[in-house]
Amino acid sequence: MTKTLVIAEKPSVAQDIVRALTPAYGKFDKHEDHFENEQFVVTSAVGHLVEIQAPEEFDVKRGKWSFANLPVIPPRFDLKPVDKTKSRLNAVVKQAKRKDVTQLINACDAGREGELIFRLIEQYAGGAKGGLGKPIQRLWLQSMTPQAIREGFEKLRSEQQMQGLADAARSRSEADWLVGINGTRAMTAFNSRDGGFFLTTVGRVQTPTLSLVVDREDKIRKFVSRDYWEVHGTFDAQAGQYLGKWFNPQWKKTEDAEAKADRVWSAAEAQAIAAAVKGKPATVTEESKPTTQASPLLFDLTSLQREANGKFGFSAKTTLALAQSLYERHKALTYPRTDSRALPEDYVPVAKQTFEMLAHSGMRHLEPFAQQALTAGYVRPTKRIFDNSKVSDHFAIIPTTQAPSGLSEAEQKLYDLVVRRFMAVFFPSAEYQVTTRISKVEQHSFKTEGKVLVKPGWLAIYGKEAANEVEDAKEGDKGQPLVAVQPGEQPRTSDAQPKGLKTKPPARYSEATLLGAMESAGKQIDDEELRSAMQEKGLGTPATRAAIIEGLLTEKYMLREGRELIPTAKAFQLMTLLRGLEVDELCRADLTGEWEYKLSQMEKGALSRAAFMQEIAAMTERMVKKAKEYDRDTIPGDYATLATPCPNCGGIVKENYRRYACTGVHGTSEGCGFSFTKSPAGRTFETAEAEQLLRDRRIGPLEGFRSKAGWPFVAEVGIVRDEEAGNFKLEFDFGDDKDEESGEIVDFSHQHSLGACPKCGAPVFEHGANYVCAKAVPTPQQAVPSCDFKSGQIILQQPIEREQMGKLLTTGKTDLLEKFVSNRTRRAFKAFLVWDKEAGKVNFEFEQRESKYPARKTAAAKTGAAGAARTSAAAKKAPAAKKAPAAKKTAARKPAAANYRPDAALAAVIGDGAVARTEVVKKVWDYVKAHNLQDPKDKRVIVADAKLLPVFGKDRINMFELTGIVGQHLHSQGEA
Repeated sequence: MTKTLVIAEKPSVAQDIVRALTPAYGKFDKHEDHFENEQFVVTSAVGHLVEIQAPEEFDVKRGKWSFANLPVIPPRFDLKPVDKTKSRLNAVVKQAKRKDVTQLINACDAGREGELIFRLIEQYAGGAKGGLGKPIQRLWLQSMTPQAIREGFEKLRSEQQMQGLADAARSRSEADWLVGINGTRAMTAFNSRDGGFFLTTVGRVQTPTLSLVVDREDKIRKFVSRDYWEVHGTFDAQAGQYLGKWFNPQWKKTEDAEAKADRVWSAAEAQAIAAAVKGKPATVTEESKPTTQASPLLFDLTSLQREANGKFGFSAKTTLALAQSLYERHKALTYPRTDSRALPEDYVPVAKQTFEMLAHSGMRHLEPFAQQALTAGYVRPTKRIFDNSKVSDHFAIIPTTQAPSGLSEAEQKLYDLVVRRFMAVFFPSAEYQVTTRISKVEQHSFKTEGKVLVKPGWLAIYGKEAANEVEDAKEGDKGQPLVAVQPGEQPRTSDAQPKGLKTKPPARYSEATLLGAMESAGKQIDDEELRSAMQEKGLGTPATRAAIIEGLLTEKYMLREGRELIPTAKAFQLMTLLRGLEVDELCRADLTGEWEYKLSQMEKGALSRAAFMQEIAAMTERMVKKAKEYDRDTIPGDYATLATPCPNCGGIVKENYRRYACTGVHGTSEGCGFSFTKSPAGRTFETAEAEQLLRDRRIGPLEGFRSKAGWPFVAEVGIVRDEEAGNFKLEFDFGDDKDEESGEIVDFSHQHSLGACPKCGAPVFEHGANYVCAKAVPTPQQAVPSCDFKSGQIILQQPIEREQMGKLLTTGKTDLLEKFVSNRTRRAFKAFLVWDKEAGKVNFEFEQRESKYPARKTAAAKTGAAGAARTSAAAKKAPAAKKAPAAKKTAARKPAAANYRPDAALAAVIGDGAVARTEVVKKVWDYVKAHNLQDPKDKRVIVADAKLLPVFGKDRINMFELTGIVGQHLHSQGEA
């Protein structure tokens, strides 16, 4: 008997499909990776199982990121499994290749990304021929309720119907690869010309989005505030007092964006107006008219993310995750990754059922309104809500007919937001009585506005929040009723005062406003209907915008401060480069919005995939060509001048694209030759940081540096005198080993100890980028260190405060720290720092959680905290190769394996035979002490005898060089 394989996007969806199909098609047997009955086999991916890659002959490895290898525009794309989900991919492919499986159903999420996930799996399963050749149908689900799933199986879509979406999905993926890979490699190659590795990531959507934030910040920085005045009058009528603001009735809009009818630009003029009207009678004219305000439209994902960010401070990523959980796990919301704000025209009965559910849901604050809507017949067909022409692949986000339970606090907040909006859109408009009163005194006019809510309509659902729900509300529009003025009455102007104010720069983007700007490709569109019409030309899709913003934060192009998004120096430098190279497609949001529009046209079959990819390839070639051909020393841009003079000659230090350089006493010459790079080890100095570095000759420790191998590290940066060159130079200071290497004596007498060293009991102090035992560095009391306790002040990007280190030394354990970031996975994690006595170092301890499953091992857990600190603190210590062993709290520590053999020179000192690396230094040191080879004037210096001379290669070495030197004389047992 033949069977149909159903492939869902996630295991939870596969389970929902099985539950929904069981009543109609019979019980399913559960297997390790799939469910099966007589008709269906149901399995799932776990998101993307396969990703595209360039064929081997076209691939460029990271070590060869140079212009010689660019652009990379392969004639086709190969597929490769995602490493961490290989076993799941093999399980799905095994089911797809079964001989009794004769057709497939794509049950991945209804959208571009779900289509791509399935198509790549199906192509991979077919091997070289590129597909299984089995018929494909599409399950298109808008809701995850059992009824919706069964209805979806009754209305399966054909492969031909989905071809446009499949083409758009592949094109988007390949376009992002081409622009991202070539752009990142070209800009990285350009920025790394002077040496080092300055990773400069760009993306088809990511970079134009960043340009919006940089442009806004640029306007804020260049904004020059202007003084202006308003004149506020107080009028005494028979019925009481009212206020009014002076305005110019003849004012017309000009090119000056800050000019307004109620602004006066000189204090003298404002004083003159106040003096002219004070104590004088006013002639009053008044216009009063009713106005209505309809509720906002239903939510799409972007408007939901904006609302949740404004109301609760949720990031776009958090809102998407909550909405996805409410859709997938709780079955409480419809599909969230939508750009539609309307419902299908045949959805009126479902909307009524949803209101019936809400009327009996137990949500007491909303039940009466749901019942009111049913009783009054509010749920009826209207084009504003039910319009097929405004529904794309998915309709608006609304509650399902299933009442949720067991929601978290955050999930409940978001669900409540969607439910209120859903109910409000059916309720009548709010009705106001708006009164505009003009009080004319002498030749001067004062305006007073009053707005009274007559019928709350949909605003009743929001109660006290109603005032905030009034979109486009202006200051004063929420005011109280005006006191009456009798016909012919002339109220006296009892007071008039000028009020001095300043113009304000535009506000920084929050996630809410940036999402709105992405939606309209940067065009400032306030009107909701017009903004909706621009959606197809927006940056990214509702499903990807949150990830784009998070990516910019991860790459340190932006910082999140409260609700504001602030671009970094790295972001400004990238925009300066792209604009200098005239790569407009990556600088202008509206141009990139056109690409998104073309993808949406492709989904509808109105544009060919070949034509779109040809345009993307041409754009890629042009971008790389521009970067290759640019041979000038600097890129044009708006650069800073530092206030601190050149330390070498006292000249003026100015910024250019690559460096801060001396430009001589008058700022117009080549200067004395002093300069320092703006981006040492791939981290770009903010202007204020460069100023501090030049002023104090030292800054840090700073995070965000990367070694040539791409590993992150933390270091101080100093400007030091280079006597050989006769000038100053930039130098990294790693803090943790600077004094051991230099032999400089450290004086802790001015510091307070944080506690006792857990190894030897001596006091522990702050030193460089670490907390160290007083006996671990040379001090006046002890020239030769005898302890090695040391722990970083920043471990895996988590600052370790003095208070926490004090707790560790006193109790053996810190509080739970929440901002560690794994070097391998780049994911944040929480952990305690503990003193691991058996391992002899600081280690991680994770929260104990009750679970039937064993704790998952993370990269961070496998590396001791001290080791992690060393990894992130010193680029020169190859972090990938030096992972500390995992902490073991109960098992005895195993001796190091004797898997090295000394060469002939070293064997003459320590003897032949297998040896552990850690034993070697001890044996050499024993030999030094036994033969009294320490310099009597400086015990840190070893004097070579006849046996040690072939090992050291010189007469004398510093004791801290010993480990590195003997390592050169060791060979692993497997080596020839």
